[in-house]
Amino acid sequence: MATNHGDGASDLLDHVLVPVANRKDARVTAAELRRHSPAHVTVVYVVQTTTGAPDKIPASYSEEMAAESFDAFRERFPDADDHLTYGDDVVEAIFSAADGIDATAIAYRAREGNRLMQFLSGDLSLRLVTEAELPVIALPRAEGPESN
Repeated sequence: MATNHGDGASDLLDHVLVPVANRKDARVTAAELRRHSPAHVTVVYVVQTTTGAPDKIPASYSEEMAAESFDAFRERFPDADDHLTYGDDVVEAIFSAADGIDATAIAYRAREGNRLMQFLSGDLSLRLVTEAELPVIALPRAEGPESN
């Protein structure tokens, strides 16, 4: 569990925000995060919207995916809060959610993807790590049956 170090600073794992992309990602990320025993967790799902154009995925489908992701995450963290947010910039939406819940850190697991996909997506992991105003914990990619 999280501890207070007596210096007035909150512990890194007091309230961790965890972005997830889908049910499988939520399960694997929760399994990896569980090893670190955070005191409180909020799982966030960002419904990506497009300004001035139709969205790629209907909001109702994205909201259903979010609910499935939250349920999968709660298999490991039954008391986790959830946060559904919308935005055209996923990284900014994550930062806004972290600020809104007073998170002490963001914990995420890098997703699979080749260099071209990373380039086309703006490499969300790189932006998440380099632009954050609070600590970002990069969880290892899990190996084994849950990662499949």
